[in-house]
Amino acid sequence: MTSISLFTAHSALTPYGWDEDWADAFAPHAADGLLPGRVVRVDRGQCDVATSDGVLRADTAFVTPHDPLRVVCTGDWAAVEPDGNPRYVRTYLPRRTAFVRSTSSKRSEGQILAANVDHAIVAVSLAVELDLARVERFLALAWESGAQPVVVLTKADLVPDPVTLAHLVQDVETSAPGVPVLSVSAALGEGLDVLSAVVAGGTAVLLGQSGAGKSTLANALLGEDVMDVQSTRDVDGKGRHTTTTRNLLVMPGGGVLIDTPGLRGAGLWDAGSGVGQVFAEIEELAGDCRFHDCAHESEPGCAVLAAIDSGELPERRLESYRKLMRENQRIVAKTDARLRAEIRKEWKRRGAIGKAAMEAKRGRLG
Repeated sequence: MTSISLFTAHSALTPYGWDEDWADAFAPHAADGLLPGRVVRVDRGQCDVATSDGVLRADTAFVTPHDPLRVVCTGDWAAVEPDGNPRYVRTYLPRRTAFVRSTSSKRSEGQILAANVDHAIVAVSLAVELDLARVERFLALAWESGAQPVVVLTKADLVPDPVTLAHLVQDVETSAPGVPVLSVSAALGEGLDVLSAVVAGGTAVLLGQSGAGKSTLANALLGEDVMDVQSTRDVDGKGRHTTTTRNLLVMPGGGVLIDTPGLRGAGLWDAGSGVGQVFAEIEELAGDCRFHDCAHESEPGCAVLAAIDSGELPERRLESYRKLMRENQRIVAKTDARLRAEIRKEWKRRGAIGKAAMEAKRGRLG
């Protein structure tokens, strides 16, 4: 069966993102008699898979590697047995993109949240004070995944003054170069048409803390009350985890939406290039530093520090950049022995420079 005929045979999957490229990738599995389908939900070793025969329940026992980043996840395109009791997922197609964070465990493992995502919607509530550092953290993960981030400021109806709202949007835009920043009120239906147009036709994953209004936003994009909604606490704007699994749902305007539970933690996982994109202006300034390995701390000829002094670069941005880069370096070093050795070598080099500088200073004083 050619990829075109395979695509046509399973055209019922088109609303889920099925295209000729996926059909071409699936062809070897079709030759083995397996069915293509998109994973719409995973829980406790089983998953729901949307196929041209309908949504099937399948076991993932055949795809349970020791690497937690290679387990079946919501958004995967799976190869499913056509019959059987139980029915099994035999494998899944190579992912185009993958949204990964580090777990909170001391083993520092990665956890995959969603696969084959085109847009990562970062929901930020305007009911509480903006935490720009957290926005930057989510954006680093989103960029690293390969998806296009979109920041959505929810509950915009709680900021009735248009000037104040414009300033809040501008603050986030400064922290999100190259990222659309939209203000939305699901309660009033404002801004939803723009967001729907941005994410239409692809796969979008909805991210954010509990209480950010993700479930309300999901219902608005889906055109019906699919997700449970609970009120947030007045004291801190936080909500309960109304969404407990990642669910993939078809949007009426085209495309699919993956809703996720509120993320208490969003640890980086090998997200160096993502951090670089969030702080693109710092990376660009660093190219003009006198030393190629400048740490932007106290080195002479540091273009980044010069930008701080001139007011071109907010000091908060540099502090956030340093924090995320250090965190990412630590997580990578735990899984990369070669990098650990390089970091120790760099520490020793800087230590030797500091010691030499101190001895020289003592010599001058003496």
